[in-house]
Amino acid sequence: MATTADDLIRLVRGFNPKTDAALIAKAFAYGEQMHEGQFRHSGEPYFSHPVAVAAILAEQQLDDATIITALLHDTIEDTPASYAQVETLFGHEVAELVDGVTKLTNLQLNSTQTKQAENFRKLFMAMSKDLRVILVKLADRLHNMRTIKAMRPEKQAQKARETMDIFAPLAGRMGMQWMREELEDLAFRVLNSDGRASIIRRFITLQKETGDVIERITFDMRKELAAGDVEAEVLGRAKKPYSIWRKMEEKEQSFSRLSDIYGFRVITNSEEDCYRALGAIHRRWRAVPGRFKDYISQPKTNGYRSIHTTVSGRDGKRVEVQIRTRQMHDVAETGVAAHWSYRDGVRSKNPFAVDPVKWIAQLTEQFDGEDDHQSFLEAVKLEMYTDKVFCFTPKGEVIKLPRGATPIDFAYAIHTRIGSACVGAKIDGLRVPLWTRVKNGQSVEIITAEAQTPQATWLDIATTGKAKTAIRRSLREVGRGRFIKLGRELARSAFEQVGKTSTEKVLDTAARNLRLKNRDHLLEQLGSAEVTGREVVNSVYPELAEVSGDVVDRKRAVIGLEPGQSFDRASCCDPLPGERIVGITFRGRGVTLHAIDCNRLSVYEDQPERWLDLRWHDGSHPAVYGVTLDMTIGNDPGVLGRICTLIGEAEANIADLKFLERKPDFYRLLVRAELRDAAHLHALVMTLDADSDVAEISRHRDPGQSAYPQTDAEAAP
Repeated sequence: MATTADDLIRLVRGFNPKTDAALIAKAFAYGEQMHEGQFRHSGEPYFSHPVAVAAILAEQQLDDATIITALLHDTIEDTPASYAQVETLFGHEVAELVDGVTKLTNLQLNSTQTKQAENFRKLFMAMSKDLRVILVKLADRLHNMRTIKAMRPEKQAQKARETMDIFAPLAGRMGMQWMREELEDLAFRVLNSDGRASIIRRFITLQKETGDVIERITFDMRKELAAGDVEAEVLGRAKKPYSIWRKMEEKEQSFSRLSDIYGFRVITNSEEDCYRALGAIHRRWRAVPGRFKDYISQPKTNGYRSIHTTVSGRDGKRVEVQIRTRQMHDVAETGVAAHWSYRDGVRSKNPFAVDPVKWIAQLTEQFDGEDDHQSFLEAVKLEMYTDKVFCFTPKGEVIKLPRGATPIDFAYAIHTRIGSACVGAKIDGLRVPLWTRVKNGQSVEIITAEAQTPQATWLDIATTGKAKTAIRRSLREVGRGRFIKLGRELARSAFEQVGKTSTEKVLDTAARNLRLKNRDHLLEQLGSAEVTGREVVNSVYPELAEVSGDVVDRKRAVIGLEPGQSFDRASCCDPLPGERIVGITFRGRGVTLHAIDCNRLSVYEDQPERWLDLRWHDGSHPAVYGVTLDMTIGNDPGVLGRICTLIGEAEANIADLKFLERKPDFYRLLVRAELRDAAHLHALVMTLDADSDVAEISRHRDPGQSAYPQTDAEAAP
């Protein structure tokens, strides 16, 4: 590791003989002078940290401006140095980079959700200006994590969690997999030192029992490749402790049952040799089904190209193999940073290096449509923290999606127009519900209809940031007029409940107090359930809104119905006020309300014209909505009476009671209680669960029941 200016310059000259050594030496001297008298928690001179960060970036063969920025990245924040001074001495490019790193350092990314979301947006804005800002910040975090033991335990935990949640996934998203793995492992050492030590101990035991597996398999692979006349370099390694721990968690397996804990890389001279090497390996070892990915024919957005396969040997041990060319390997090691890397004094002309401007534009395009910070944070995290699955269009085109994605995500990945017009999907030729999770290798066909528009329920089905953003945007555009009209009615009702009138002036005042653009924006937000009627009233008449106790009339408890349209609750899910609902229309019988997560909704998946987007009215509802509780209670004198008393004291009425089991020591029974809303249910369950004679209690739902037991053919509108 470099400790002097000469050491650092020697390191840089190793890959860039034409480096501006004088400017690097000048930056080194300036940074050392500015940080004089400052010390790290370990007692070392503070400037040792910027030097270490510069050395990390030099190892990635980055340009002079990035390395000089590393030397100066803390000067504007922590020393008398100013932006103007740095610009005068080292130029505009370096000054902008140092200023960008300073602003990132001041972002508290582990703070409250709202603040964190705002800061995530700022982080992406900084990335969009110059991605090298993030490269310096990642190297800064890496060195801090390598030296974290000098910090207080609580500070270590905070930094480790921030690293695991934000910086490690960000490094992975940029293609810097080596950095992601090291950051994760360093954070794992802090957050779960016992778990990490356990993995290492088991590795040592395994090596004693089996010998050097890596050396043996590496030798066998080289032999097979040579026999196939494929010239290639073979590198083997054991996976990092955190990677193994994560596999154990995901697969719910013990260490002894894990097989793919070793990874091997085959580096060839040409793309053709990659496929020849794959053939040689598959001839010698048995390929594991479902574990093959071809990132050469379908590269990742950050430029990553490689063939991934998992093979199984005679002893049953699985090993992962990555096959790539030397140029592909260089990009795989440095990711998007490969754009700035140098070789022999010139910018590397790697054909697989991604243009960072295009990459960041593609990454942020889908987030720009998010109006609120929370939606932006959700979209960013969805894209950063998920693994990928690969499925096919009917024409054979490959679509990359996050694990857990649905046909809705698939449709929007093809085109926003396809997503918005989606009415159904087929997977491998079979019709499936839209909430089905797609799997690797499946063929997905999207069924569309011209009159279809995105439904609000899709937000609970979609998993990708792109789909969620497009759905929200479409709902806002298509439903804006409807939401304003509905919002006006909700405002009128809300103000009438406190004896006031929702005049234009009152609505203008409410919009101003709630920091919304104008009156229409307020009504739109109200109609789309972004704000509640109570919040609007409270913004103008806080004292009246607080004391208002009017009970919502059951006949107008649901918003979104046509005038005179009746409703009933489906007995399969018993939706309560406060829970998200959808309506299913029945000819001559009005509308049946279902909870958004009701399994019975799958019956109506291919009848989208019958679905209604509904919501419960804000306010206090009467205790008339029945919910069934499944309870197991002790069989002792007085227990049942006390349970009934507790239900009564909770202002709930018992409508029915049915015994399922009677044992010498316990009863199991179903209690039908009439409640106000979901909050009332939660309070009742908490009260009963706290009783020492209640062994178990849960909400009972029967998907086999329906509000209307007739067949679907009879019930069709």
